[in-house]
Amino acid sequence: MKNLSLIISGVLAVAVAVLFYLQFKSCGKCAAPETATKIAAEGGQLIAYVDIDSLEENYLFFRERKEALLKTQRTMESSIQRDAETFQREVYEFQQKAPTMTQSEGEAAEQRLMNKKDALERKQQQMSESLLAEQTAFNKELNEKLDSFLTDYNTGKRYAYIFSYAKGGSILFKDDAYDITTDVIKGMNEKYKAK
Repeated sequence: MKNLSLIISGVLAVAVAVLFYLQFKSCGKCAAPETATKIAAEGGQLIAYVDIDSLEENYLFFRERKEALLKTQRTMESSIQRDAETFQREVYEFQQKAPTMTQSEGEAAEQRLMNKKDALERKQQQMSESLLAEQTAFNKELNEKLDSFLTDYNTGKRYAYIFSYAKGGSILFKDDAYDITTDVIKGMNEKYKAK
């Protein structure tokens, strides 16, 4: 479960990065940056990018849901830890009493401990699966929100591509003239607060 938070962060980053391919649309409510307008007038294809690190840090929905997932994870880890400590105490008590037990008492106690160990492992597996299901649902909802917003946002700007940028990712250079992160965060937060 210690690696679970790393897995969650990785899955979130990958899920957000997958969303960014959109086709041309038209709408009058979104104003294109000056450089983008100039390129469009010259007949070139436009690109833009969203800084994923900034989005994760500043998008209210993401922060709230991530915190809720981390709280759920901590609660699950705490529960498993308590159960594991209880199990360890029972094993210790069994080891202390074993020399004075009859063979049938020892076998019964061993079987009971094995059943508890199996139940603890099942509980841990179920909690991991439950957390993964919550994470998957969160990623799906985040993808839908981002896709919906960028589709609306892109109308009128005619971006051929909107990429995700993350420091150390596969995009090695970015021109700040094509950074739409601030607009995306502002728009998505407004949409989220309105609900």
